[in-house]
Amino acid sequence: MRPEQLVELVLQSVQHERATIEVYRTALVCAFHDDLRAEWTRTLEQTREHERRLIEICHVLGIDPEHAAPGRQIVAEFGASLVRAMERARADGDREVTQLVACECAVHAEARGQLDWYLLRRCAEELVGNEGEALPEVFEEIEQQKQEQLDHAQGWRRELWLESLGIKAVLPPPEVRKSSARDEAR
Repeated sequence: MRPEQLVELVLQSVQHERATIEVYRTALVCAFHDDLRAEWTRTLEQTREHERRLIEICHVLGIDPEHAAPGRQIVAEFGASLVRAMERARADGDREVTQLVACECAVHAEARGQLDWYLLRRCAEELVGNEGEALPEVFEEIEQQKQEQLDHAQGWRRELWLESLGIKAVLPPPEVRKSSARDEAR
């Protein structure tokens, strides 16, 4: 494993979680479906926790979480572009389109986040010593959350598109209903 690329991945991941916080803060303003707003409120809180956990990982690895890694600014700009897309849709005034744009942005953000946590877990598997022992414990829960967030975002996007097309939609989406049933069974 290349240590300099691990540092880059960790720092880009911190930046991505920060950008995703802004994506969800903006998305909440764009959403009018109550169940979607509840979903995104929960996801926003989880994303804040993910950022906090990444900062802990930085400390375990001896990385300054504010270091300006080469790709970090690009990640920040990508997140900002998602926020701008939602703001533009909102300014156009069609609330259904605005909510759909917000769903698209959530899918983009979650796809990157899910990949980051997968890659971080794979890196942790390669580490030895204290670092290798300290990191794996954080990954199972967060990787599961990231996959669920991505699945839910895709489900909301699909079902809200169907609804906007005048085709029968299932709201909340089946992915969300399955997760809720699983949570209640616990």
